[in-house]
Amino acid sequence: MPETSSTQLSWPKPAVAWFGVGVLVFAFIFSIADRIIISLLVDPIKLDLELSDSDMGLMMGPAFALFYALMGLPIGRMVDRRSRTMIVGTGIFLWSIMTALCGMARSFWELFLARVGVGVGEATLSPAAYSMIADSFPKEKLGRALGVYQSGAFFGVGFALIFGGLAIQFAKGAESIALPMIGSVKPWQLAFIAVGLPGVIVAALMFLVKEPIRQGIASAAEDEISLGQAVRFAFKRWRVFIAHYSGFALLALPMTTLATWVPAYFIRVVGFTPPETGFQLGLIVLVCSPIGVIAGGWFADTLFKKGHTDAALRVAVMAAAFMVPVSALATTFSDKTLVLILACPFAFGASISMGLAPTALQLVTPNRLRGQIGAAWMLFLNIITATLGPWAVGIINDAVFGDPLAVGQSIAAVNVFSVTLGGLILWATWKPFRLAVEQQSV
Repeated sequence: MPETSSTQLSWPKPAVAWFGVGVLVFAFIFSIADRIIISLLVDPIKLDLELSDSDMGLMMGPAFALFYALMGLPIGRMVDRRSRTMIVGTGIFLWSIMTALCGMARSFWELFLARVGVGVGEATLSPAAYSMIADSFPKEKLGRALGVYQSGAFFGVGFALIFGGLAIQFAKGAESIALPMIGSVKPWQLAFIAVGLPGVIVAALMFLVKEPIRQGIASAAEDEISLGQAVRFAFKRWRVFIAHYSGFALLALPMTTLATWVPAYFIRVVGFTPPETGFQLGLIVLVCSPIGVIAGGWFADTLFKKGHTDAALRVAVMAAAFMVPVSALATTFSDKTLVLILACPFAFGASISMGLAPTALQLVTPNRLRGQIGAAWMLFLNIITATLGPWAVGIINDAVFGDPLAVGQSIAAVNVFSVTLGGLILWATWKPFRLAVEQQSV
């Protein structure tokens, strides 16, 4: 299913294309903030709902990620056939309301089900965003455009940590807060409500984005791809897709642990208060991570222009080599100054590959399969990162170390293993990936 080369296509005006990216970044910021605000509230939730670290790992991981990933598959097929702006706008509204409902939970199961709802809503965003951006920029500019979009994840993490810390500081000393029409809530519940509800405005903003024309196809009707054709295409290039999915997902795991367990490490081991943790860690993510993801996209675009069609994989392997020693050291000290210094290269390096993964995927996927292939990518990503990653840290900490203060060692063990294996997988895939790019460009 080859497509027309980008030089023969008519692309949207830059202002229109970048406006769409801007709104999608805004949506991504809210999605990540709604997703990871729970990480700063681990200990108060544990105390109030009488949960363990393993329970919280389950809450931060499978409760959200399994349904996020599974719902992504049918949503991905809708993305390839329906209005992407409508799909994303509806999803934003759903996950925003469900985040607010997390703040009304009074038990493990109420919070668990609300987290499931957040996952279902957020499953609409990235498959649609990848498809829309790929239809808005030529290949030689795609890396930086997707890098800018992926930077929204880090702004979301940063804002969630900072806001969560401020919310806790604001409610410090209060046993509960009375809200109109809701009643009495704990400080951690207020944080969920305050982060979730503004997303309804973002949902309305999404409908101002112009749906981009699908590029490289004559018409939707003539280029319709059945589910069977999609499966056959993916199976034909199984080595490339499996390696891409698993390798890039493993490289993304350190960023997941930063958003889920590093706040607990800052609080338990280093001695920061929750508000200090939110501000310090949030500021580091806001500054270092967007630089990392945009730099990775820019470097990959530069190498692509020089003829390296496997540029995204090359840069990702470089990032993996950088992250091995950084991951081993970043969460193993208790000195506040040293920990903050090490957190900067950790946040930078962990973010480099985040924009490269969707960039590489668009280069080997026909337009009418981008939603479905992207959803399959999100499935792998969330199984390895949002599901296994946070849960693995909790299990290792409970079963191996048996000490809440050993959370830093648990984080380091998971991250070093993941980036080493992920880098090796992608390094071994350079040649088949180059062949797949050539076949897609014919």
